[in-house]
Amino acid sequence: MTTSTTADWTPRPAPAADVEAVAEPRATVLRADLERLGRYDDQRVRQRLRDGFTPAHTSVVEAYGAFAGRVALRPAADGHWLEHFSLAPHLQGRGLGSAVPRTLLRGTDADGVPVRLNVLRGSAARRLYARHGFTVTSEDPVDLFMAREPGTNRPT
Repeated sequence: MTTSTTADWTPRPAPAADVEAVAEPRATVLRADLERLGRYDDQRVRQRLRDGFTPAHTSVVEAYGAFAGRVALRPAADGHWLEHFSLAPHLQGRGLGSAVPRTLLRGTDADGVPVRLNVLRGSAARRLYARHGFTVTSEDPVDLFMAREPGTNRPT
C-alpha cells in the first residue's frame, strides 16, 4: 500500500453478497463511540447495517488498491440520506473521509436536493460533516440529525 495522502478513490456497486464484508469494518469503526454512549452490542451493530443495507444505493469505497469502506446515498421524498459511511481505521486521516462526501455532494448539488444524515453524539465525524455544510437539525440521547442544503459550504 502506498503512503500517499492523495484521496483518490473509486466507488463500485455493493451487491447483496457484500453485506458481511462491510458489516465487520462498521462494527470496528463505531465501537469506541458506541461504548462511550453505553450502546455497544457486538451483534446489534452488525445487524443494523444488514437491516439497512440496500445494494442499489450503496457503494464500496476502494482506495490505494483495496477495500477502504462503504457509503450509501439513499433517495427519500425530501432529498437524500447519507448513510453507513465509514472507512477502515488505517485509511483515516488521508483525506479520503472528505473526498468521498465531497464527490457525493457534487451530485446532490447538481440535482438541487438536500442531504440528511445522523451521527452519534460526540463522534469526530460531526466535524467532518460540518465542514461540508451540514448543520444539526435535531438530536436524541444517542444521535445528532444533520442536514445540508444544495450548494452549502463545499470544501475544495
